[in-house]
Amino acid sequence: MRTIDTKALFNNEQVENLFFGPARAYASLTVDFAEKLTSAQLEAAKAYTETGLAQARAFTSVKDVEGLRSYMEGQQKVAKDLTERLKGDAEKVVALQQDFVSKSQKLAEENVKQATDTATKATANAK
Repeated sequence: MRTIDTKALFNNEQVENLFFGPARAYASLTVDFAEKLTSAQLEAAKAYTETGLAQARAFTSVKDVEGLRSYMEGQQKVAKDLTERLKGDAEKVVALQQDFVSKSQKLAEENVKQATDTATKATANAK
């Protein structure tokens, strides 16, 4: 049985190009995506929390029928604003995901091409 000497097939640069470089590039892309997504989620959570607390404070200041009517009318605007905010937040997350998928696909395509080139050269050198 013939064994393959991997040192003869692949040098450090080839191993970097085939394995470690692509793994680092994908990990970096993933960390960037996670950071952006987390930031967007925290920003949204803060906005929703502030809105909820403001509404709770507004309700605690209701002292009469006129105040209650005014508060209820304000709820319609708050609901509309929250709906718009939710839509915007959803669009932001979708855009982040689409960007991540696009960059991942591009990275994969580049890595497949580079791996093919590296493997072809390594095979040629081994012969």
